Parts: sequence; structure tokens; C-alpha cells
Amino acid sequence: MPFATIGGITLHHRHVKTTGNARPIIFINSLGTDFRIWDEIVSALDGEIPLLVYDKRGHGLSDIGDIRSIDDHVDDLSALIDYFELSKVVLCGLSVGGMIAQGLYARRPEIVEGLILCDTAHKIGTTDSWNTRIATVESKGIQAIADGVLKMWFTPAFHAALDGYRNMMTRQALAGYIGTCAAVRDADFTDAARRIAVPTLCVAGDQDGSTPPDLVRSLAELIPGARFEIIRDAGHIPCVEQPEALVALIRSFIASLAPGAETHG
Repeated sequence: MPFATIGGITLHHRHVKTTGNARPIIFINSLGTDFRIWDEIVSALDGEIPLLVYDKRGHGLSDIGDIRSIDDHVDDLSALIDYFELSKVVLCGLSVGGMIAQGLYARRPEIVEGLILCDTAHKIGTTDSWNTRIATVESKGIQAIADGVLKMWFTPAFHAALDGYRNMMTRQALAGYIGTCAAVRDADFTDAARRIAVPTLCVAGDQDGSTPPDLVRSLAELIPGARFEIIRDAGHIPCVEQPEALVALIRSFIASLAPGAETHG
């Protein structure tokens, strides 16, 4: 299992190299998950495009660290890009991962050549909704909210397969989950989204209960020239429910970018 210790934080990752002129895609997972949610996507694209997946701090096998704001997650992503000496990347972020992608672009736009923003927004939830969730998790644990969250994450047709994803969610570090909830609560990329000047694809599952399609569409409308797509029969995590549909969108998006310099990922 590969790990990288950067700035005092150890991050669990998987780096899939290839040759050619495609930019590396970095996948950033959602709240309460680890990078295994991207397994089907990575498997499908392996050999075509250089890929990097990682567990953000407080999740999976990465260190918990101190999470005070979304900037802490952006710090880790920025440092990971430098660790692998990547000069131009495409970021594919899901939910809070999409906010981290927006934050990285706002900080270092010169290294980002495209954004794929899945089931995310410029602003997610309200202060009250996040504070209520945090209070419940602090007093009763993640398991107290798991069933309700999973019903928003996945379509009814997928509910028979939720045990593994419930385990993934409830086994996340409590401090990492709560810290990231607070980071999302306080993050607002409304103004930053208007300044995005790279090709951007915004994607929503048609049955997403966490970031509904209209919310994702509102993000696309803020970003000049952004493309908006809905994935049918999917909830909040289309990379799990409808990986083939998401892979097709990713391939189409990558093909639309101008060729880059030869890379080995």
C-alpha cells in the first residue's frame, strides 16, 4: 500500500502511470468514503490516462491531521501534486472532493487544465444543517446518521447493496468526519466559480438527495462555458452506481481538451 508523507500528513494513495499525451486525472473522494469508490473508474481507464486517487486527510488510511477548513484539504492536494511532480492536471472531485478541486483551482489555476465536478456545488448545505449533523455525530457516532445519508447517496434500486458502504462510512475516523463536515459548512466558492477559466464538466446523478441536480446545475451556470450532464439511475455517487456512464463522460471530456505534452503520469 503506497503512502506519501507530506507536510507532516501521511496520505494513502494509488498512482497509475501510463505514456501518451493525456494529462493525469486526480480523483478526490466524498465525505465519509475512501478512494475505493473510484475503483471501477480507475479499472476502466487504466492504461489510457495517468490516474491518481488518494484518501484525503481524516479518511481511509490517511492521517487524521487537523482539519480547520477546506484549505487544509487543498493544502494536501497541492502538496501531493508537487510530490509527484505533476505540472498540468485534470481534477475530478465528488461532493466535498469537488469543493477541494475548486479550492485548488482558485489557488493554483496555472496547473489545472480541466475540472470534472461530480455531485457537488459552490455551496453545500446550510450552517444549521451541518451543525445539526455535527452535533448528532458527536453525541451518537456516525452510525446514527448512516442510514439516512445512504438513502440520499444511492437510488432505491441499489439499497440492497449498502452494507459495505455503511461499513466504509461508519469506520471513518470521527474527528476526520466532523472536521470535514465543518470544512464544507464554512466553504463558499460562489465568487471563485465565476472566475474558473478552464474547461469544466459538472455532473449530477438524477436521484442525488445530497446535492440535487438543480444545485449542481446552479454551479455549472456560475462557471463560464461549463458543460452540465445528468447521469440517469444514479444518486450522489455515480462512480459506484453508474461507472460506465461516468467513464463515458470522462473520456469525452478528456478528448475535448487540446493535446498536451508527452507524459509518463
